Amino acid sequence: MTLTVLFCVDPLHPRRVEPHFSREAAAVRDHYGEIALVDHDVLRLGDAETAVGAVPRNLGPVWYRGWMLTSEQYSALSVALKKRGATLLTHPEDYRRAHELPGWHDTFAGLTPHSVWCPLAPGESPRDLSELVRPLRGGPAIVKDYVKSRKHEWDEACFVPDVKNLPQLRSIVAKMIALQDEFLAGGLVVREFEPYDGGGEARVWWVDGEPALVGPHPDSPGLEPDPELDAVAPAVRTLGCRFITTDLARREDGQWRVVEVGDGQVSDLPSTVDPMDLYAHLPVPD
Repeated sequence: MTLTVLFCVDPLHPRRVEPHFSREAAAVRDHYGEIALVDHDVLRLGDAETAVGAVPRNLGPVWYRGWMLTSEQYSALSVALKKRGATLLTHPEDYRRAHELPGWHDTFAGLTPHSVWCPLAPGESPRDLSELVRPLRGGPAIVKDYVKSRKHEWDEACFVPDVKNLPQLRSIVAKMIALQDEFLAGGLVVREFEPYDGGGEARVWWVDGEPALVGPHPDSPGLEPDPELDAVAPAVRTLGCRFITTDLARREDGQWRVVEVGDGQVSDLPSTVDPMDLYAHLPVPD
């Protein structure tokens, strides 16, 4: 069979790939693969069947590469594609497990900062922050939702100097929730803060439990650390997801730490990386 990848459509040109993913689409074609287009904007509005209207029928197994989807949107995409004879190679349960921190955190225990979380709807406030953060040690922490942080608003909506300072914690959490607004994913996460050595993060792409590509993080494409993967690989295999990413940074004490885990279908590929270096490793279904 042929490698088939679904990309997001360009909203301004319905027959073209979203420009952000055009290099990747070209790599798929160069790899003798096929592409099809999904309307991400329509999918976000809740009309999955219309969103996949341009996908040819009976494509069989497919990968998705595009903008982030909530776990619910991804599940709706999966259902709509099945009706057209296409099956996502990453099952919705696996997508949620890799995409949302509560799904992967315990598998990476000891390799990633200790975290606590609680489900929240957009705009909702947590009921008892003091009880939530009781398992965390005192000192600095990071607040985020299940998927993303407001790291570009570091002081007002991300970093908490002392997680046991409840008025300060409430203020930072409230600001993060307000800024995430309708895009708050899953709920609130509070993570113990760890100082890293300033050498940047490495993004490692894993396919079927093996490292397929090691490159820079999209936020720091000029920094290319060389992480140690021996401790991380067993956790990746235990997680059991076919296509994921891990962002790794070296702590000041020299230990490599897992900063984030993500589903590989919605993780950004740095502009400095040749897409063929990734797509050559994506398996073609039998």
